[in-house]
Amino acid sequence: MSTTTAPPKKDTYSPLELFGIDRLLGEDERDIAATVRKFVDTRLRPNVEDWFESATLPRELAKEFGDLGVLGMHLQGYGCAGTNAVSYGLACLELEAGDSGFRSFVSVQGSLSMFSIYRYGSEEHKSEWLPRLAAGDAIGCFGLTEPDFGSNPAGMRTRARRDGSDWVLNGTKMWITNGNLADVATVWAQTDDGIAGFLVPTNTPGFAANAIHKKLSLRASVTSELVLDNVRLPASAQLPLAEGLGAPLSCLNEARFGIVFGSLGAARDSLETTIAYTQAREVFDRPLSSYQLTQEKLANMTVELGKGMLLAIHLGRMKDAEGVRPEQISLGKLNNVREALAIARECRTLLGGSGITLEYSPLRHANNLESVLTYEGTSEMHLLSIGKALTGQAAFR
Repeated sequence: MSTTTAPPKKDTYSPLELFGIDRLLGEDERDIAATVRKFVDTRLRPNVEDWFESATLPRELAKEFGDLGVLGMHLQGYGCAGTNAVSYGLACLELEAGDSGFRSFVSVQGSLSMFSIYRYGSEEHKSEWLPRLAAGDAIGCFGLTEPDFGSNPAGMRTRARRDGSDWVLNGTKMWITNGNLADVATVWAQTDDGIAGFLVPTNTPGFAANAIHKKLSLRASVTSELVLDNVRLPASAQLPLAEGLGAPLSCLNEARFGIVFGSLGAARDSLETTIAYTQAREVFDRPLSSYQLTQEKLANMTVELGKGMLLAIHLGRMKDAEGVRPEQISLGKLNNVREALAIARECRTLLGGSGITLEYSPLRHANNLESVLTYEGTSEMHLLSIGKALTGQAAFR
């Protein structure tokens, strides 16, 4: 009869330690998470308050993310690391523990721009763009969403028409992360044969990216409107394997998977920040952490964070094995973003007046998560995706 020795008892634990999360991870996965966390702590966290306040994200971070190895890290070849899905998810978690803007940059670069080329592009597309995007020498963006057709991309008005052997694109895309930084845009457009994808170098005549200002959320992130005014492209610019709406939607599923993990990073950082604050803050001559109502809040938040982490790892293991269905990704995104936002808001209450400053992260995370809640599919659309899976009825049509 064999026995397993329990780890030594400690006086205090971090929230995810209580769930024994590290026991569910391989050594390589833990090493990747630790490497990204160190980069966030040393390079990003010291600057995030200023970047958030000034609504900027330095372009040179692209090269630093490339050197870190997180751009397209879950893809194979072309300078990509070829990690498993869980490792990619953990990297997203650590990046979003710094700020949602960092994870958004990496997610759009790797899971939207690079994945669209990797999955649907020609060998020439892959050879030209993927090594540069993986290294951070080039930046990509993904043009699907339009001003009037966010949750209904099938209604897009951007149009690509044939003119001899060329394509000519006209239309507008909205809420495009990295748009003003990008060297290449994956743009989706209606054609006479249905929806098609095109690689558009951003220096092409007729292409313009207009930065969106006065944001209250995702301020340490570049968000843009893309305008295509008679943008002429050669036939070779079309993604040859992208047929119909299923192509861009499959890219969105890749990005949503990163959010399943990433949102928990914002929640973990909010909770760890708040635990440390309540231990140091005295109220009526006692630490705030010693009060029952405080401990109830901390315990409830820890339970939801841990449950979300177990769900994320489970979905990641499925993705690495037999694959994961879109409605299962919807489950993860719906639950984890919703709970992460609730945790960030609750943490802010324990910080009192201090919680409204950028010195503490929870309200910044909460503001960011308001965007994460609605991009890559609103909560309502994910609820209806789950509802369709349960009933067979498409309630959104």
